[in-house]
Amino acid sequence: MDKVVASAAEAVADIGDGASLAVGGFGLCGVPTVLIDALYDRGSGGLRVVSNNCGLDGRGLGRLLAAGRIARAQGSYVGDNKEFARQYLAGEIELELMPQGTLAEKMRAGGAGIPAFYTPAGVGTMIAEGGLPWRYAPDGTVAVTSPPKEVREFGGRRYVLEESITTDFALVRAARGDRHGNLVFDKAARNFNPLCAMAGRITLAEVEELVEPGELDPDAVHLPGVFVQRVVRLTPEQAADKPIEKRTVTEREGRD
Repeated sequence: MDKVVASAAEAVADIGDGASLAVGGFGLCGVPTVLIDALYDRGSGGLRVVSNNCGLDGRGLGRLLAAGRIARAQGSYVGDNKEFARQYLAGEIELELMPQGTLAEKMRAGGAGIPAFYTPAGVGTMIAEGGLPWRYAPDGTVAVTSPPKEVREFGGRRYVLEESITTDFALVRAARGDRHGNLVFDKAARNFNPLCAMAGRITLAEVEELVEPGELDPDAVHLPGVFVQRVVRLTPEQAADKPIEKRTVTEREGRD
């Protein structure tokens, strides 16, 4: 029952070329950066990544992206990652964009053993009708497009059929976890992490605080240990490494 491994390098040791990964976080919030860095050091390539976005330039999944290690991405947001946009438009990476809620439900459904589901999101658009550019050719033409999806009517409303997502591995970050793999996420870091953990056949969790079994209130557990196979305990320095993606400051009233 003790799922703690000695290091992040040990945790990712069997993630080889071509593996599919569900990776938690949004922007720089809740991103399993230590596991991603260990995977970068391992040198695996041709990865197929499922994540809301691909990190930022040089940070999180952005490190793997810049090194040319990601072959395909499924997500809902390109954001300010200029290298991600460049690779996509240059035909160096395949990208399947989808509504954010659809992405979340695809992973939740995959973890729950549900092969597909109907949703109104995307009906009447290229999401349902097909034709979204998945990959560009070097000359700028579209090389691969999305296929059309089944659309049915329920109760007078149209819905599109979406297939669920499961991956070979999942990488997530939690605020607290025990040796059995039960996890607690902090605020916004709870966004995609539990869903990614459910979607992975083998889930690796880096935890900022490791506690003994029984110390977590069962009612406070966000993800039960049945979904987690390996736990990596972060050092205090690693746990505190939480950069801010965009810092904005508002002037106080009355200040000169």
